[in-house]
Order: sequence, then C-alpha cells, then structure tokens
Amino acid sequence: MSKSFIFSSESVTEGHPDKVCDTVSDAILDACLEQDPKSRVACETLVKDNVLVLAGEITTGAKFNYEEVAREAVRKIGYDKTYADNTEYSYTSKFEAEGLFFMNLLGKQSQDIAQGVDADAADHKDTAEQGAGDQGIMFGYAVNETEELMPAPVAYAHRLGEALTNLRKDRVHTWLRPDSKTQVSMQYAEGKPVSVTAVVVSTMHAAEIDTPEMREILKRDLIEKVIPGELLRDDTQYLINPTGRFVTGGPEGDAGLTGRKIIVDTYGGMGRHGGGAFSGKDPSKVDRSAAYMARWVAKNIVAAGLATECELQLAYAIGYPDPVSINVNTFGTNEVEEDKIVKAVQEIFSFKAANIVDQLDLLRPIYGQSTNYGHFGYSSATLPWEQLDKVDALKAAL
Repeated sequence: MSKSFIFSSESVTEGHPDKVCDTVSDAILDACLEQDPKSRVACETLVKDNVLVLAGEITTGAKFNYEEVAREAVRKIGYDKTYADNTEYSYTSKFEAEGLFFMNLLGKQSQDIAQGVDADAADHKDTAEQGAGDQGIMFGYAVNETEELMPAPVAYAHRLGEALTNLRKDRVHTWLRPDSKTQVSMQYAEGKPVSVTAVVVSTMHAAEIDTPEMREILKRDLIEKVIPGELLRDDTQYLINPTGRFVTGGPEGDAGLTGRKIIVDTYGGMGRHGGGAFSGKDPSKVDRSAAYMARWVAKNIVAAGLATECELQLAYAIGYPDPVSINVNTFGTNEVEEDKIVKAVQEIFSFKAANIVDQLDLLRPIYGQSTNYGHFGYSSATLPWEQLDKVDALKAAL
C-alpha cells in the first residue's frame, strides 16, 4: 500500500439488526457460562419484524429461561415500550422486547465434534489432549496509531457509535433510536493518519425531528466532540443521514443474523480476517479464542516497541491441540529481527487450544462486554486479550 492514501472503516451500534443478534447470542453464552463454565455453545440468532429465532448447538448443565434472556438483551438495547413511554417523540416498532414471537431451535453439540474437542482419547484421534473446535485461520493485529493500538479509522468509527448510543440512552436527544451506523475516512501521509476526510453517520430517528436540525445537532454534539479538532479539516465531508430519512429501522427495516459484522468486530479492514465470526461461541471454538489470543500477542509486541505494526496468523485443525502454523508479520516496522520475535513469542505464549483458554481465563461470562463497538480496542479495554501484561517478558526474552 502507498504511504499516502485514504482508508475508511465503519462501525454499527447495538441496535443494528445484525448486532441485535450478536448481543442476544452472547447473552445466551454468558448465561450458560455463569452456571456451567464447561458449556459448549454455538448460538445463532435471527431477527426480522417481530420474530426472534435461536438456532445452533448447546451442551450445558445450566438451567435458565432462554426466552427471557433473549428478551432482556433486546430490552437493554432499547427496543422496549418503556423507552417509548419516556420520550416526547412517538415510538413505534414491530420489533419490541415484550411483543416478540420467540422460537428456540437449539440442539446439542454433535458427538463427533465433541470427541475432537474433549480432553479424552477417542478412536483414531491422534491425542487425548483438548483439540481445536474447528479448523481455520485466525488473525490478530495491532498498530501504534491510537492509544488502544488499533487502526485509527475503525477506532474513531467505534467511538462515534458508542457516543451516539450514549446520547440516546442518557436521554440527551430523545428522538434518537437504536439502529445506527458510523464510518470514518482517514487520510494517511507517510503511513501515518493525519486528517479525517469524511464522516458518515446514519441513525434511526423519530419521525418528528427535522433533518437539517438533526444534522446540525449530530455534527456539534457527536462528531466534533469525538474526533479531535486537529484531525478535522475545512473540507471534511459530514454525511449525516444522507438519505434524508431513517424512521423505519432495526429488525423491522432489515433482517439480522449473528456473525455478519466480522470486519466491524475486528480491525475495520486494516488487518486481515480469517473469516470466522465470534459472537455466540464458547472459547473451545478457536474462531473466537485464537483470534483473541492473536490480538493479545500482537498488541504486546507493539507495546513492547518491537515493531510499530504487527499481524499474527494462527491456523488450526479440528480435534488437534496445537496450531499447524504460526506467522508473525511486522511489515518492515520491526526493531528486532522477526525470527527472534517469533522465538520469543513461542517461549512466552502457548498456542495450544486448551492453554489459550487458561492463559486468558476465558471460561467466564465476560462475552457481553465484547459484543459491541469492537472486540478489540477502546470499548473492550478491560478484557484479558487487551491487557499489556507480557510487555516486560517480551523485552526480557530479547
């Protein structure tokens, strides 16, 4: 890539139809892990109009009301009649927590998959160790463009989305509705972010609000408060509800599915993605846990000053405990030879499927904290894969 370019990344809020599904799926996962840390969960959610469907495979000793967990997740997002009762603006939606038509199509995990993941011997299984829950490739990425070591475009897109949600939930602007998107276009010079060329905000809203007024408010109360003034230019484009109207939104306006916002969830397209979604999956699924592991390692490498940009790729085979490959790429920004970085990484971290779970303490109901505004970076700063607890060990190893 040229050192001078414009790169754009998007984010979506928790009221976006696909994020509604991610939120519900992770709420089910957390409910399982709260009672039974050994739960095996692969929960998919579908929403459209007033229908919510759960499907997938769950094996757990947890006992709870799946329907009530799903309804409460929807309620917390803001698709709730109580919200309508506390606003001066009208609020109507086919998708609303109390009126949902709910279907539960969850079954048990296949025994063929379970025997590959279980830490037990099985016919023709190469090892009695816990194996990866699936084959696949996972990427982790970090770059020193922001405090959270994330690419600047997606970092600011997430911050805009989260701030927009706070304006709604804090009742600062009661005409805001849950379904929103943000997008930031960043100008790079000599490989560094220098200015924002365009900001896009599309938000569901009450019918009564005047579009020019809404655009003025969101420019003032959202964009100019989130994006630093030195990054905004005289010719920065502000595209706020560019269609002019966004009253019908959420699952009434479009269907939602778990796992359709994988680029939003990761690096906004700046770092590569292996293709596996995260939400609704317990950490035996390396789609999720190994992607978290790779981010943890890449972030600590950059924070240790070994490189200013780092991407880690891991690859696994279903039922096999160790990765079949580990690759570190610093894109020529390394301060230490890459082979020495790889050696240090393999000394300090264990990439066995079971050890990832242990190192990051993943058998806990923490996943609802990761669902929205990026699984990595600012919003998930307290989660274990975002901790900079191996910086000193990496420095010492080198």
